[in-house]
Amino acid sequence: VQLVESGGGLVQPGGSLRPSCAASGFTFSSYAMNWYRQAPGKERELVASITSGGGSTDYADSVAGRFIISRDNRENTVYLQMNSLKPEDTAVYYCNALRRRIGVKVEYWGQGTQVTVSS
Repeated sequence: VQLVESGGGLVQPGGSLRPSCAASGFTFSSYAMNWYRQAPGKERELVASITSGGGSTDYADSVAGRFIISRDNRENTVYLQMNSLKPEDTAVYYCNALRRRIGVKVEYWGQGTQVTVSS
């Protein structure tokens, strides 16, 4: 099983980035996908979620209206379009795959991609 993030980097405030997460080794279309982030000295927080079929999304209040999560189940990839970036968005962003079946939770994590928002 692998989740490989890419597309992070350094961007100025107000700019955009579009990290992606390529999945392999499991049935991607059966899993909800999430993006988390962790800033230095802070706990990991859930940023955005998308259901297995892509029909429903959810966002943290801090990013709602600025970030868009999407997925391509043919390419086994999930994306996070990040717009109007702020310095407080600086963090390592992690991809997460989650499935629950009859009370059993199965999840996988990527290694993270650094996003730095600075002038």
